[in-house]
Amino acid sequence: MNPEVLLSRIRVVLCRPSHPGNIGAAARAMKTMGLSRLYLVSPKQFPDPEADTRATGAVDLLESAVLTQDLAAALAGTVHAVAMSARQRDLGPAVGAPRHIVANLLEAAAEGEVALVFGNETTGLSNEEVLLCQAAVCIPTNPAFSSLNLGSAVQVLCYECRMAAYAGTPPVGRQGGVTPFASPRATHDEVEGLYRHLEAVMTGTGFFNPAQPGRLMQKLRRLFSRSGLEKDEVNILRGMLASTQKPTGHGKKG
Repeated sequence: MNPEVLLSRIRVVLCRPSHPGNIGAAARAMKTMGLSRLYLVSPKQFPDPEADTRATGAVDLLESAVLTQDLAAALAGTVHAVAMSARQRDLGPAVGAPRHIVANLLEAAAEGEVALVFGNETTGLSNEEVLLCQAAVCIPTNPAFSSLNLGSAVQVLCYECRMAAYAGTPPVGRQGGVTPFASPRATHDEVEGLYRHLEAVMTGTGFFNPAQPGRLMQKLRRLFSRSGLEKDEVNILRGMLASTQKPTGHGKKG
């Protein structure tokens, strides 16, 4: 299925978020990864200017956010939901690693709407809320410092969703109007032309003796082969070589 369609079926549900700035940060994290469906369950303070400020270009996600009174309403119509949990609980689904859990989430997204569910910044999800989900996930943080901001947690899992949707190779966009730095790879003929030009200049300067060539040209070929020359790079090198062959124009005629 089209990756963008899969991503469009993922709801990011924030349950009882207490800080509006975290809502904005979550919206920004979603948009950078191509997700757009934000659901808010009983937010303490929303809408709020701080949420708009932290969203930085993703205010449209805040404006289209769906507000509900409880998680059950936010999950209505979904076929699969994943709860974010920092620990294994006595009741509820087993907690899995992000990559495996998200892969299953994307499989379910091929059949219908799915959800990633995040709890309150301080208390997380209640046991009752976790039981409404079919799977649970834990981000493996440093055990010595496991505190993870809500926006950061959303970013990590949205990134995993994007990678899974595009089978590990999502497209990388370019900012409009920016000239690409790289140029196409040089052809065989262009590279061979460079070698001939280089040999001619080195011979003319006396650096290279065709009668006793040694292994100089072979070593230079190996050097440039490692770099994978581009067209622009060949043109630059040949321009440099050509500049050494031009008369300087200094001096006076007698």
